[in-house]
Amino acid sequence: MLRAVVIDDIDEIRKKNIHIIKSNCPNIAVIGQANSVESGVNLIRQIVPDIVFLDIEMPGGNGFDLLQKLKPIQFKVIFITGYEDFAIRAFRFSAIDYLLKPLDPAELIEAVNKAEESLHKEAFELKMNTLFSNLERPRDLQKIVLKTSEKIYSVNIQDIVSCEADKNYTTFHFINAPKLLVSVTLKEYETLLKPFNFFRSHQSHLINLLYFDHFIKSDGGNTIIMKNKSAIPLSTRKKEEFLAIIEML
Repeated sequence: MLRAVVIDDIDEIRKKNIHIIKSNCPNIAVIGQANSVESGVNLIRQIVPDIVFLDIEMPGGNGFDLLQKLKPIQFKVIFITGYEDFAIRAFRFSAIDYLLKPLDPAELIEAVNKAEESLHKEAFELKMNTLFSNLERPRDLQKIVLKTSEKIYSVNIQDIVSCEADKNYTTFHFINAPKLLVSVTLKEYETLLKPFNFFRSHQSHLINLLYFDHFIKSDGGNTIIMKNKSAIPLSTRKKEEFLAIIEML
């Protein structure tokens, strides 16, 4: 049984969320609740829960301010937010769980199951440090958490040269580091990285345009040469879009 607290400044929403948690997660015991940064910090220090369901916007600061006051963080956090804001991308880059209001029972159960499985296995502190870093860093210095079968890494997005699909896995190639194999599809990383100047050149390849060097056109197919000398295929249907993009680089 995991011990949990729920922190939200709106009484009605907090009570409703507690009811949903109790109704759908028999492995969770809600042992406390709070409605502000100050009361939340005091509650967590007193109870020392396994999981904190944490609202973002609250009186006296926000959920991130609360966590900063409790470093090093010794508990799992599942963020709850009423709208998709700037922090959502930071959550996804950091592999941090979040839920949108109103709570969806299926999404809640999935997040709790992940928390229960990873509570003692994953480097949660690394994830949280990456989250804080991304919230403070400028856009071109964001980090992403990558989990291999052996370890969890926090890497600079701008160090990624390309990503290569292999069924349900993705291999990350870096400018000055060994490649990493991650058990997440390329499609998911395309969604995350496209706003950061990444381009899906082929069904199996996503490239960082920062490292584009030159383009080779031949009868046998079109090839993109990256600055690390790697050759990336360019599909016929993507050629026109790619050429239009590189004209603006």
